[in-house]
Amino acid sequence: MTALDATRQSLRLAVASRITPGATVAIVGPSGPMAHLTEGSLTYDVDAAAVGDDTLYDLASLTKVLVTTSLLADLVSRRKLDLDHPVRELLPLWRQGPLSGVTPRHLLLHAAGLPAHLPLYRTHTGRDGYLAALDRLTPVAPLNTQSLYSDLGFIALGLLIERVTGHSLAEAHQRWLLASSLDPTTLTFMPDEALRPRVAPTEWDPWRQRLLVGEVHDENAFALGGEAGHAGLFGTASAVGLVATWWLQRIIEGASWRHWVEPCDVPGSSRALGWDIMRPTSSCGPLFSSTSFGHTGFTGTSLWIDPVRQTGVALLTNRVHPSRAGDRMQPFRRRLHTAVAHDLRWS
Repeated sequence: MTALDATRQSLRLAVASRITPGATVAIVGPSGPMAHLTEGSLTYDVDAAAVGDDTLYDLASLTKVLVTTSLLADLVSRRKLDLDHPVRELLPLWRQGPLSGVTPRHLLLHAAGLPAHLPLYRTHTGRDGYLAALDRLTPVAPLNTQSLYSDLGFIALGLLIERVTGHSLAEAHQRWLLASSLDPTTLTFMPDEALRPRVAPTEWDPWRQRLLVGEVHDENAFALGGEAGHAGLFGTASAVGLVATWWLQRIIEGASWRHWVEPCDVPGSSRALGWDIMRPTSSCGPLFSSTSFGHTGFTGTSLWIDPVRQTGVALLTNRVHPSRAGDRMQPFRRRLHTAVAHDLRWS
C-alpha cells in the first residue's frame, strides 16, 4: 500500500471547495481492510466534530445493494427464493394487469417499466399503504424493454424480502450481517440515539421542518418507518467496505455468484442484478477495469468494486448538507477514484 497522497489530496480539495463538509474513504481487498482515510467535519460549523473512522453516514441508495441485493443474493443461494417467479406469487401485488408478469429479476434490473420516483409519502404511510399504492402503478414502459432506474421497484423488493424471511427488513439485514460475521452496529437502519453524535447530518428538510441527523433523508423511506428496500441504511465507510469484501470473496471464488454482476440483456442497460456496471461515464472514473460494479447514493455516497484488481472503494460524504441544491459530486467521485487508482499504481 502506498501513502495514498493523491487520494488524500482529492478529499482535501473536495472539503476546501465545499463540495461536502467531510468525507471518508475505505479501501478493501478480499481479505479485508487495506486503508481508511477521513477529511473534514460533520458540518460547516466552526466547532463541528471532525469526521472519524466511526462516523456514520446516511447511505441513501447504497441500501439497494448493501441490503436488498445482498439479502436477495443470499436467499437465492440458499434456495429460499427464485428470481424468476412472479412477484404476485409472494405479495398481494400486481395480481392482474400489465405488471402481473413482473419478477424479482425485472425489479433488480430496473426493467419492470415502473416510474423512477413518486412522492407517495405525501399520501401514504406504512407497509399496507405502500403496497396499495404500488399495486395501482401504471407502467411507463413495456416489461424488459429498457432500464428505468426506479426506487419504487426496490421498495417492492424490500417488502418481498420481509414476506419471504418473516422478519422486518431491518431484522432480516441484521441477521444476515451476524451470519456473515459483519458488525450490525456500524451498518444499521434507524441508528440508536446513542449513535447520533457520530452521525453526519444531511439536510434541513422543509417538509419535516428540521435538520436530519440519524433520520433517513429519503422521504419515502421515512414514510415506511425508516427502513425500506431503496434507502434508509446508515453506516461507516469501514462497514461498507466489509460488505464489499463479502462480495469480492464470492465473485472471486464462485462462478455461481458472477451472474449477479454481469451485464444484462435489457436493451441499452448499464445494470446488473441490483448493481451498476462500469461504463466510460461511471463515477469510478476511467481506470477501474471493465468488469467493475458499483452503486451511488443521493446523499453523496458510492461503492465500487473491481474484481480484476480485487479491490473495493467506499466513499461516504454528506454532500446534501445543509441543502441538496447543487451537485458537484459526479466529477469529484471520478477524480477520487482516479486518485485511488494512481495511488495503488494501476496506471
